[in-house]
Amino acid sequence: MNDIEPLSSDAAEKTIGLTTTVPVEVVFAAGLRPLDLNNVFIASGEAPRLVQEAEREGFPRNACAWNKGIYAAARRLGLRRIVGVVQGDCANTHAMLERLRAEGVEVVPFAFPYDPSDREFLQLALDRFCRALGTDMAAAMAWKEKLDQIRALVHRIDDLSWEKGVVTGAEAHRWTISCSDFNGDPDAFAAEARQFLEIAEAREAAGGEKTRLALVGIPPICDGLFEFLEDRGARVIFNEIPRQFSMPFETADLLEQYSRYTYPYDIFRRLEDITREIARRRADAVIHYVQSFCFRQVQDTLIRRAVGVPVLTLEGDRPGPLDMRTETRIEAFLEMLRGLA
Repeated sequence: MNDIEPLSSDAAEKTIGLTTTVPVEVVFAAGLRPLDLNNVFIASGEAPRLVQEAEREGFPRNACAWNKGIYAAARRLGLRRIVGVVQGDCANTHAMLERLRAEGVEVVPFAFPYDPSDREFLQLALDRFCRALGTDMAAAMAWKEKLDQIRALVHRIDDLSWEKGVVTGAEAHRWTISCSDFNGDPDAFAAEARQFLEIAEAREAAGGEKTRLALVGIPPICDGLFEFLEDRGARVIFNEIPRQFSMPFETADLLEQYSRYTYPYDIFRRLEDITREIARRRADAVIHYVQSFCFRQVQDTLIRRAVGVPVLTLEGDRPGPLDMRTETRIEAFLEMLRGLA
């Protein structure tokens, strides 16, 4: 039995899929339910099968598995509309959106500027996005105020992962990455976050000093990375891209918020954030995760030059458990770090 079931006609009308983080305030202001298809795909319990479904539909083997999973998840759900980032993501996303459009899915485009200092471009993009969904900036700003209060809860959860060590890297990852759509229900999400915070703040920090790791790059497609690291005396205390999805900077309006959000922009904006957080969180080393067939692999050398701590680059292809070669490389890297301590 499939874990991803088709939406009812009423739910499909009110739901809009997301291929990555976009100004979700606009989506909520339009009375729609956002659904991050990355999270649907990877949490489905059948991610490898979804990739295979896309390949049976003609997606090549040497294409990004994340894109294939998003495509298959959208088809399974029977989505009628999807927001696609046509500038600030990747060419694979463009082709995937074209496939869905050819199959009758309405694609609502959103474009981040090439340069985040181009405020005029970003304001125009926000205005167009509002018009496309039938809302306005005033309504979206009201949602920003509400969502910022919820994001503050998630920021506190994230801080507990490195300040006190009472939140695991996997938990911080889950809460921050879910801020892309707030699981479609901000009120329920906020209630769950408050409950989790109470539990986490009552925990006692685990004994023993763990190697502190920064995980940079797109979220890993593989299973069990966080648990494998914990079992071997290491802890992820910085999840770069998921943290960005939680909009970690205090901002006055949507224009400033999505100018400071680093994911859609060049590597140099990301490096400013990465190096600052490595120092603030006292990371001992970096794991840079890269996805097979992704242009971001080219940025690995720039990251290595900038961060000032040892770097292990891990490449993933398809969803599934860590392979033995990756496990061996991680163990050797951690052993090397202990030798340097």
